[in-house]
Amino acid sequence: MADDQEKTEEPTPKKIEDARKEGNVPKSQDASGVMSLFVAILATLMLFPFIAKHMVTLFKYYFSLIGTPVDKLFVIDIIIVSVREVLLMIIPLATAVAVAGIVAAFAQFGFLFTTKAIVPDIKKLDPIKGIKNLFSLKKLIEGIKVTLKSFTTLGVGFVFFFYYITELPTVALFGLGEQLEWLQEKALVIALVMLFIIFVFAIVDVMIVRKQYFDGLKMSKQEVKDEMKNMEGDPQIKAKIRQIQMETARRRMMAEVPNADVVITNPTHYAVAIKYEQEKHAAPIVIAKGVDNVAQKIKKIARENDVHIVQNPPLARTLYKDVEVEKPIPQELFATVAEVLAYVYKMNKK
Repeated sequence: MADDQEKTEEPTPKKIEDARKEGNVPKSQDASGVMSLFVAILATLMLFPFIAKHMVTLFKYYFSLIGTPVDKLFVIDIIIVSVREVLLMIIPLATAVAVAGIVAAFAQFGFLFTTKAIVPDIKKLDPIKGIKNLFSLKKLIEGIKVTLKSFTTLGVGFVFFFYYITELPTVALFGLGEQLEWLQEKALVIALVMLFIIFVFAIVDVMIVRKQYFDGLKMSKQEVKDEMKNMEGDPQIKAKIRQIQMETARRRMMAEVPNADVVITNPTHYAVAIKYEQEKHAAPIVIAKGVDNVAQKIKKIARENDVHIVQNPPLARTLYKDVEVEKPIPQELFATVAEVLAYVYKMNKK
């Protein structure tokens, strides 16, 4: 019993899908962060002329205000122009970063729309549980990961920064334009190196997050059995459904008996109703069959509708055993059934 309760089984597709519906997906914040940071750097470099243009426009506007009397309309105009220019500089960059975050999330767990993750949960307001989560092993591991990433990234960045400081005496002899180009180049190198370090940590974090996620969804053997039972349905309910289906099929079969050409029986146990429509079928069709009580009902309906009943025990048993309802008789029985039909047609003067 203890083995059944141990979560040793891999999560089933249904378990994973149910977790997705709850908003529980394997998401690495590091992966999203490195993607957003990379796009932010790339977008900044690409949009730098655009941003610089608006910065120059804004500074020219400020310089043009020197000596202008300050009043209410003057302050409102400054605010409107400042906000407009700042938004023009920020919105393209913010849009690129937001799209990068969405793409990073989609790459990790695909498209997902659910509101359950933001539905208020009173249980989450439990202070005791919150304190336990604050000092849990998971939080400790997260803290160690953040500390390690920070010190490693900043350490590598500082090594490059210290190396570039040694070049400052030489750079001091350059012109202002060359100094700015040197600063831009070295800043870009440091940023890309630090981004690479973060990228490596992000890959490791993705693997750790996915392992923790699937380990957290592992199921016990009993849970797997219960899920299979729920998916397949309760055996009693399935038996009831089969019973209803059989009763429906039986009623439909009985409704066809009045259309039969002949009912072949042995006197007590078997009854098989046969119909032959030369225009539709190449051979006679069994439209109803049964034993015991069902056979008696078939014969009763046949008598009520003037359908001929012919006693032929061997043929009745063979047809009941070998031919399903709504199926044609096999070729080896053609001659025997033809004799019966010929007799019936003679009786009916067909």
